[in-house]
Order: sequence, then structure tokens, then C-alpha cells
Amino acid sequence: QVQLVESGGGLVQAGGSLRLSCAASERTSSNYAMGWFRQAPGKEREFVATISGNGGITYYANSMNGPFTISRDNAKNTVYLQMNSLKPEDTAVYYCAARTGGWASQLTYEYNYWGQGTQVTVAS
Repeated sequence: QVQLVESGGGLVQAGGSLRLSCAASERTSSNYAMGWFRQAPGKEREFVATISGNGGITYYANSMNGPFTISRDNAKNTVYLQMNSLKPEDTAVYYCAARTGGWASQLTYEYNYWGQGTQVTVAS
């Protein structure tokens, strides 16, 4: 059972930046692909970004390719989401997820483990 803990959320002004972190309870290494998803009030959870087990492949939601960057440090069992040029519509709870097998995926149902989420609020 992999436990994931997100951190780094908070309140930021539009145009600002935040870096989210997701720490895993055990060695994830190349056995797990990692993803970030978000859910705004009244909306479904949506894909943000994903990274393969070895970090060589990344995918982003169309609107987030550029301002957001996903990365991982397998030695620290941690995945990051650097978010720049934040907009009020980026306000949501951001979730980290792990998928066994190492292949990056944009599909929510393919992820086996989820964190509790961290709130990101972007003020206009």
C-alpha cells in the first residue's frame, strides 16, 4: 500500500507560482507512474500532468502545457508540480496519484493510489 502526501498548496495572487510536492511512503522508483489531478468545486476531477516511472515521458493537459511542469526525484520518492502564471481558474484541490506499471497515463481510473489533496487558491 503506497501512501501519498501532498504539500505546497496555498493562496497566491494571479500570475504567481507554487510548487506542489508529493511524498510517497515507500520507494516508488520506476515501478510507478505518477500523476497530478485537480478538482474544483462542483466539477469533476480532471487530469493535470503525468510522468512515467523513469521520468522520461511526461504528458500535460492542453491548457497546462507550458505553465506547469511535472518532475520526480526517485531517490526521494517525491514528485513535484511546478505551477507558473497561475490564474483564478486554477483554483482547486490538487491530488497526487500513483499508478503501478510505470507507464504514464491521463486516465483517472488507471491510478491505484491517491493522496488527500492540497488546496490551491489563486486570487484575482
